[in-house]
Amino acid sequence: MLAVFAATIFSFVLRPMPMAATTIIGLVILILTDTFANDSKKAVEYALSGYGSSIVWLMVAAFLISGAVVETGLGRRVALMLIHKLGRSARGLAWGISSAEFVLGPFVASNTARGGGVLAPIVDSLCRTLARGDEVARRNGVSELLILTGSHSNLITAAMFLTGMSANAIVSQAGSDIAGVEFGWNTWALGSIVPGVVGLALLPPFLTLFVKPEGVDIAAAREKAQTELRKLGEFTRNERVLLGVFLLVLVLWSTSKLHGINTTAVALLGVASLLLTGAHSWRSMANNGGAWDAMVWLGGLVTMAAALKDRGVVAWFAENAKEWVGGLGGVAALLGLALVYFYSMYGFSMLSGHITAMAAAFMALAISMEAPPMLTVALLAYFSNLCGCLTNYSSGPVILYFGMGYVPAARWFRIGALVSLFHLTVWLTIGMTWWKILNWW
Repeated sequence: MLAVFAATIFSFVLRPMPMAATTIIGLVILILTDTFANDSKKAVEYALSGYGSSIVWLMVAAFLISGAVVETGLGRRVALMLIHKLGRSARGLAWGISSAEFVLGPFVASNTARGGGVLAPIVDSLCRTLARGDEVARRNGVSELLILTGSHSNLITAAMFLTGMSANAIVSQAGSDIAGVEFGWNTWALGSIVPGVVGLALLPPFLTLFVKPEGVDIAAAREKAQTELRKLGEFTRNERVLLGVFLLVLVLWSTSKLHGINTTAVALLGVASLLLTGAHSWRSMANNGGAWDAMVWLGGLVTMAAALKDRGVVAWFAENAKEWVGGLGGVAALLGLALVYFYSMYGFSMLSGHITAMAAAFMALAISMEAPPMLTVALLAYFSNLCGCLTNYSSGPVILYFGMGYVPAARWFRIGALVSLFHLTVWLTIGMTWWKILNWW
């Protein structure tokens, strides 16, 4: 079990083929080697059990709603409106970008779709307007500020919401299986809302300590956003329906303790509402490759994670790894492990591979050291995305923003290291205080 799981994770890192394809191959090997069960029928049933997980279908539903955000143009409209309203200065433009990320974060489950599909093209367009085609001007401070804000705010919103990034489901499932903690949509958002909003608000001012946005006509970028808004015209019917679905889903998610409707049921209700109103077609949903790709690899990994626990691999790892943090206990051990987990991202090419390989193992180790279960899940959940700030290859949007050529690689790494300290300061001071108030530790 451990050998096949490890091979699957290595393939996620090296990418010889898509993640879904690798997951299917791993499941087939585990079936044929009788690792799941000696009986072939029972082995197949076990292999497919992960696809019945409510967390997996929550992410699928969020992906399907994400497709409507992009296809109707609502995501682009929201981003342009915020940039135009707030973009009276370089920082204002940056706040517009981070605000757009925050508004779209709960509903666009793919951080690649949100950052790469919606915001990155807008940011690139603004930078080109500011540079006016001059290659020297491409390296102006405002362009660097906007590119870095787009990249790093995407990671913050990915950390803030369970539906902010597809692999977050793995951490949520591990929290339930290993720590005995239900870390669903509401709990995830409740724990992140204070440090996350503070982080988004302070990110542009923090970046201006190292990036000097001077000597550029900001009015040109703001006018560009206004021009693009005029091209979009009035809100369409489908956009209005989608806004209504957003409001419905957000209200129901936020009040689940009052009505008792499961988070996944609410997300599926959102999908059904789009279909019933005709705001988004089933043909478009069926063509949403990201949703079905995520379902295949997430469901398979949920099965593998359960098998790792059932076969005693998780317990074996936790017991043997205690000596790594010998002498420490509780919160101190957790903080040390969380920092190692955060900076181990340097060795991974994508967040999803890092989360899949490391999250459950570090969670099991922290729990074995008697760390507070809720705090353990929270730190690993939020750090799983924030750590993407370290490199220029940590996620799809980061790669895209870096590839635009406005920030040299060495500078990206230096600023990334500084942003990591910014995240640690915000989340380990304001965040820990907030979680103390929530009685998480």
